[in-house]
Amino acid sequence: MAWAEGLPRPGARPRVIAVEGRSGAGKTTIARAVGERLGAPVLHMDDLYPGWDGLRDGVRVLHDWVLVPLAAGRPAVWRRWDWAAGEYTGEHRVPDSDRVVVEGVGSGGRVLRPYLAGVVWIECPTPERKRRALDRDGQTYAPHWSRWARQEDAFYASDQVRETADLIIDNGALTA
Repeated sequence: MAWAEGLPRPGARPRVIAVEGRSGAGKTTIARAVGERLGAPVLHMDDLYPGWDGLRDGVRVLHDWVLVPLAAGRPAVWRRWDWAAGEYTGEHRVPDSDRVVVEGVGSGGRVLRPYLAGVVWIECPTPERKRRALDRDGQTYAPHWSRWARQEDAFYASDQVRETADLIIDNGALTA
């Protein structure tokens, strides 16, 4: 937490901290703890992906709806993806704060880095990640595990998030 507390503030815009890693690594748990410690709102990529094939589109949405407006000193308003209805619904404003935590696969993407104060990568072995994810989401996620993992593979191969992260946390021994 001390690492995040010491990040410089880029002008008038808030310091945005990305908590990254593959599905089931424990990003949400760690992001919540960071957000609570810093008094920062936490934005979840799961609310931005437009469905099971939407990892890259979720990154674009984060960029366009949240990070660009915040960097320009404007309010950031985003819409939550309704997974059951298959569409974006409602409007949500990112609360005013000098820090914002964004967690989820894609939150540390290459196109987003100019807007980020730092990227935390959460490391966890695949069997443990899968167990956690399926314990968390059950049969809702089970048929999509491999489909999502292929998107993660492609995204991380091109964007090199782990390789450029500012901080790596081994979360394999913890229970999310």
